[in-house]
Amino acid sequence: MNTMAFPDPRRFDPTPFPSRRGNGLARALGSLLLAAAAMLGHASAAAQAGGTARPVLVSVPARAPVGASAAADAVIVAAREAHGKGDRARLASLRSSALGAGHPLAPWVDYWELNNRLYQAGSAEVDAFFARWPGSYVEDRLRNDWLLELGRRRDWAGFAREHPKFRMNDDREVTCYALYLRHQAGEDVRAAAREHWYAQREADEGCLWLARTLFEARQFGAADVWQEVRLSAEFNRPRSARAAAALLGADVARAVDQVFDNPARWLAHRAGGSGPHDRQLRVLAILRVAANDPDVAATQLGQPGAKVLPPELKSAAWAVVAKQAAMKLQPESATWFRRAFELQRAASDARESAPWSDDSLAWAVRAALRLAREDERWSMVQDAIEAMTPAERAKDPAWAYWHARALTGRAVAEPPGDAARAAGRAALQAMASPFTFYGKLALEDLGGRISLPPSPPALTAADREAAAAHPGLRRGLQMIALGLRPEGVREWNFSLIGMSDRELRAAAQLACDREVWDRCINASDRTKSEVDLAQRFPTPFRQDVLSAARQIGVDPAYVYGLIRQESRFIMDARSHVGASGLMQLMPATARWTARKIGLDFKPEMITDRDVNLKLGTAYLKLVLDDFGGSAAMAAAAYNAGPSRPRRWRDGPLMEVAAWAEGIPFQETRDYVKKVLSNATIYAALLEGASTLALKPRLGGPIGPRDSSAPTPNQELP
Repeated sequence: MNTMAFPDPRRFDPTPFPSRRGNGLARALGSLLLAAAAMLGHASAAAQAGGTARPVLVSVPARAPVGASAAADAVIVAAREAHGKGDRARLASLRSSALGAGHPLAPWVDYWELNNRLYQAGSAEVDAFFARWPGSYVEDRLRNDWLLELGRRRDWAGFAREHPKFRMNDDREVTCYALYLRHQAGEDVRAAAREHWYAQREADEGCLWLARTLFEARQFGAADVWQEVRLSAEFNRPRSARAAAALLGADVARAVDQVFDNPARWLAHRAGGSGPHDRQLRVLAILRVAANDPDVAATQLGQPGAKVLPPELKSAAWAVVAKQAAMKLQPESATWFRRAFELQRAASDARESAPWSDDSLAWAVRAALRLAREDERWSMVQDAIEAMTPAERAKDPAWAYWHARALTGRAVAEPPGDAARAAGRAALQAMASPFTFYGKLALEDLGGRISLPPSPPALTAADREAAAAHPGLRRGLQMIALGLRPEGVREWNFSLIGMSDRELRAAAQLACDREVWDRCINASDRTKSEVDLAQRFPTPFRQDVLSAARQIGVDPAYVYGLIRQESRFIMDARSHVGASGLMQLMPATARWTARKIGLDFKPEMITDRDVNLKLGTAYLKLVLDDFGGSAAMAAAAYNAGPSRPRRWRDGPLMEVAAWAEGIPFQETRDYVKKVLSNATIYAALLEGASTLALKPRLGGPIGPRDSSAPTPNQELP
């Protein structure tokens, strides 16, 4: 099942990429590497990569890099392990070995060694590193680290010198330091500073330094600080909340700590206060209560003490309470969102301005689609989407689609509603695409046929040779082959920056030829005008997949769509919780399914391609049968377990797209839409068709299980 770790989106793709374990000849190579690493004094040749959001497993290589001995490669693996352990003496020795041997991956060992002691380094040593590896990923990676160090040292002259050279420029804390310099130069950076401060996942030194500077300069006020505290409460970030509250004084920071520690007790004993921050603290306590029990929080908002809250604060509080209820699919959520919108419209006190988070607005859309009355659904959808930040609306095609639907849904009868309907159709036309879930729906809503793009001109030998000779691409694939997938992915992604469509296709083909399917898809996904569907939607192990799917009675296109999302065709993929293989089966699910189909199963068989496909398709068929053939609910069950979509289907009868958008788990919501979209394209590719259709694959509306349907299979894991 899809329980793979999600790497840091600033460094990796948004799709999870697990690691690989070799088999057959590759296992023998892996043993040789491990033995070589042991001779170097290391018990393990695998180590976790740093900087990821969750643990990511690594593995022994799938193939030997060309021209490199196992012992030389083991130096690289051992160096990564020494870096992870902070073993500076070992790293220094391994760096000398790698540089002396001229290993292609020596720049990484050089980076790990300097990174481990960067806090002690001087500019001359760092500049020498940059000069050794110009234009490489490790140069840019170290520049990122060095900019953070310069910011912490308050070396603003050094920061100003290095920042323009930072090519990735994707680190929020670095951006906050850069904004501080712009502020010092007299620029008005308040809007950008708020955006980055509010978006931080945890309190980082750079954004806090910027916020403190602007607060002391009276360019930020108490309302800005309380907005960050409320957002931190909404997303359960106590450290960020306290760090922001400290700008208002130690007493406020202590009160915020008390609210986070026990919001119910604070409301019971402190809510009657009349201090300058007591109204904000009351709202904060209600937000914390809502995280566990939206009903109790709603009751608190109805208490006499809450009448002192201005409409701005009350609106923000109701929005978060409604969001928490919507995430639990509570029917009251739409009513509470409507109340929040009404209070927002009545707001007038700019001193206590309390804008909603984009996440609350997103849940207002979902609550409206699922639970709002027919006469208010589309107005709430439109109001919520139009209140989102431009960045949020641009990030997710869902909002363009549902906004277009709202425009047409609110349009009155002809001819007064003609302009609104025309605007809705124009919005659908603008977002229509054969490659996204909502882009496909937009095309079909317009009554058109979804056509696959024509094949682009064939790559030339020169195109292929240039990709094969690209140092960054070579290093990326070599790191992946050594089992250092996170580093390999970073190197690969950096190397693609600025490439033309033809260069991207050549890079994709290089990865495809080496059966590194996730990098093949990754490079191909980036092309704009030249779309090679064989790269973007590859069909590895075609006969095996078709045979397994047809034998059990499952649509092969659906299986391919699921595998592309689950493992990106990395045959020995293994997640941080143990889901394995092409179809990412958990061990318990594999054992249960094996018993059901009478397969003599041993745990080590889970990554065998044929066994994994046999068990995965068998389990998928059981899930499909349990949900009456609904591909959307079955995909949700495959990702999140069958008990959850059984609960999520309760409530009103809904069109499938609205039901999928309302799935409470972000990962599962994204997963369902991508599996269905993938499957639609795979169906056309497998059938040799030039057009495709998504809506027939979605099936009829989703609602409570029909009383005549078979009893749910409660044994399904």
